[in-house]
Amino acid sequence: MTEPSPGVAAAVEGELRLLDPVVRASAELLAQVLHPEYREIDSLGRVWDRDMMIASLTGDDAPRPGPLTASRMHGVQLDGQLVHLTYDTETKGHFAHRSSLWRLTGAGWLLYFHQATPFARTERPGPDRL
Repeated sequence: MTEPSPGVAAAVEGELRLLDPVVRASAELLAQVLHPEYREIDSLGRVWDRDMMIASLTGDDAPRPGPLTASRMHGVQLDGQLVHLTYDTETKGHFAHRSSLWRLTGAGWLLYFHQATPFARTERPGPDRL
């Protein structure tokens, strides 16, 4: 198996950082990973921008989902400045297929777009690469 490109490796590292509860609870750390033009469509279909997401994750009343487990992570470098990652997550019995776009900026690789789609654990397994 070939080694991932430096861009894919950086995007995977960034994605794993975002799963860390310490990072998710820190506005400063989130700001270091989320692109200024960040957008997300969450597993309920809501659309978020960077400021909304940071406020939601770091507020005093922010939900604390507990540990997120990632699996089947796969990345493709689409060009010199764009990486696409797909993976699955599980937390407290809730499962989601996830897709992220990471862009290379002067500050490094930042998460530009993210989408989560819920799925039932009873779904038949699909291909390893979403």
